[in-house]
Amino acid sequence: MTVTLTREEARRIVVRAQLLDADRPGDVVEVSEQLGYVKIDPTATIAPCEHTVLWSRIGWSYEAAQLKKAAEIDRQLFELDGAFRPMSLLPLMRPGMRAFPKRESSKKWLEANDRFRREVLARLTAEGPLLASDIPDTAQVSRAPDGWSGSNQTLTMLDFLLRQGAVAVVGREGRHRRWDLAERVYPKDLPHYDAEEAGRLLEERRLQASGIARPHWYWTGVGKTTGEAVVIEGVKTKYRVDPEALAALEDDPGGRVAFLNPYDSLLFDRRRLEELFEFTYVLEQFKPKAQRRYGFFAHPILLGDRFIGMLDAEVDRTQDVLRVNAVHEFLPWEQEEQEMVRAEIADLAEWLGVSVIGLA
Repeated sequence: MTVTLTREEARRIVVRAQLLDADRPGDVVEVSEQLGYVKIDPTATIAPCEHTVLWSRIGWSYEAAQLKKAAEIDRQLFELDGAFRPMSLLPLMRPGMRAFPKRESSKKWLEANDRFRREVLARLTAEGPLLASDIPDTAQVSRAPDGWSGSNQTLTMLDFLLRQGAVAVVGREGRHRRWDLAERVYPKDLPHYDAEEAGRLLEERRLQASGIARPHWYWTGVGKTTGEAVVIEGVKTKYRVDPEALAALEDDPGGRVAFLNPYDSLLFDRRRLEELFEFTYVLEQFKPKAQRRYGFFAHPILLGDRFIGMLDAEVDRTQDVLRVNAVHEFLPWEQEEQEMVRAEIADLAEWLGVSVIGLA
């Protein structure tokens, strides 16, 4: 059976699945469990991605120390592929870890550096936890820098071993990861799944996080039979909907204002943004200044289930201010909308522990 939804209904499902409605989640782990991941990125015009993602959901009660505690002390989160993920997903990801790498060039690099791999593991066994800088680069064969990693092969090897599940990130010193053997970091009583069951459960979790998603192995990780088929009025693309989200559609807590980090998971699928939200989003971070319309790292403004503008703001810690360069309105706002956005900017500044300047 295929379900039919209006665009508005589809948007409400997505917003609620992304924890951006009026019913705020209680803590870091609840957000991570629902979203599936919290992206890590150092770009901090306002605050690093992992913190703005969590603040935009939890609100004023969120503190950065809560994320550190959940990941490094309570071990409720683990770090993989540039994101914090709930520990409940680790068993579902392990079959994929065991199959890594699949790319032939990566297999050959690991084979050529088998001695290096054993030396890295031995060093961690004897001395861990360690920073990458504590482990000598003794690679027999080097990979050329790719724009994301430098010439030091130790970090590349650690990343490969992380993806294989042999090592884990035990904590961070600033932006630098501290590494140890996975067996000393991950819980020992996690369930075991075969590849087929793990894949099915992962697809269900990804659809749960999206609410509504295109069935696409790469962009969404949602399969063609996951959830239920849905037709969205005025949209040709085929989508899948989470049955639980569909059943809760009428139980709507209402909307609110949210500023979204440019790397927020709601913004990831640009086609879905255009088709459901009628919002064409372009990250201007990598554009020349003269070609930017909204700002270097402007945050989209969500009000309820509509994108209504962009916030171009940055924190100046030398003066302890949140400098608002511009608040762009896609269409002229009503007074109530203006007041709601201003109140959210004030809340953001209070959370950051600074005052606001530049807001007319």
